[in-house]
Amino acid sequence: MTSRKKLQGLVAATITPMTPDGQINLPVIRQYVDYLVNEQHVKNVFVNGTTGEGLSLSIQERKQLAEEWMCQGKDKLDHVIIHVGALSLPESQELARHAAAIGAGGIAVITPFFFKPTNKDELVPFLQKVAAEAPAVPFYYYHIPPLTGVKIRVEELLEGIKERIPTFQGVKFSDTDLLDLAQCIHRNEAQQLEFLYGVDEQLLGALALGANGAVGSTYNYLGRQTNLMLEAFARADLALAREYQFLTGEFLSFVIKLGFGVAQTKAVMTFVSGIPMGPPRLPLLGASEEFTAKAKAKLDSIVWPDGD
Repeated sequence: MTSRKKLQGLVAATITPMTPDGQINLPVIRQYVDYLVNEQHVKNVFVNGTTGEGLSLSIQERKQLAEEWMCQGKDKLDHVIIHVGALSLPESQELARHAAAIGAGGIAVITPFFFKPTNKDELVPFLQKVAAEAPAVPFYYYHIPPLTGVKIRVEELLEGIKERIPTFQGVKFSDTDLLDLAQCIHRNEAQQLEFLYGVDEQLLGALALGANGAVGSTYNYLGRQTNLMLEAFARADLALAREYQFLTGEFLSFVIKLGFGVAQTKAVMTFVSGIPMGPPRLPLLGASEEFTAKAKAKLDSIVWPDGD
């Protein structure tokens, strides 16, 4: 693993495996890494984010997970990005120091969302103080307004950001506002920032605007198919790329109507990979047997262009 290699392509937003009684299940991660690399052809991960229930974990659990992904990913993964955001600045700083100490390829920070920053002047000092605790580690801002309720435009945030945060490397952009994304990419080409899109069902649109890659939960179990979409896009076979995007969207549209979140993502990953992801942490409740059966039947029914 190295932070010198440009982060691009797919990044799996990792799930946190748990035992039936709700404890983190660290021994599963070795098998998980091998599955991502060998079966899904995904060699980058984003640990302790939304899909990983990071904000529902203790600081110690988050450190243990970061260490295990670093350990098991050695010589297998290209990038391990650790999400270190927290509601408390000291906790976020502690996690940033820890990520730096274990050699993480990057750190990412979500905006605080209880006492919310209302403008750039409030948000940037928070990010700055976290980044300063890992002065040699690439820093990513994790933008996800549907969950945080913080709707500060990233285009505005990025103005002069490298002067305030020298390690600023890019954005995990998990919003459907493609105008904001487009302006970010257009206005920051000279800085060579990395823009990783986080709305899986709209990835092709983001690629057309110049996104470097994507961070998402579906790349845990649809990584191989999405990589084929990226390859089709790269060789300008837009008809084939659209077909992959439409089929991903067909599955997601189906499960979203059933009720789809972290718990259901764990269920899908379990039946696709055979690796037990366990239940989510309260207040989330586990996926129902009815959901699992319907989701599996739907996914099995999809005929992908590669014949799978």
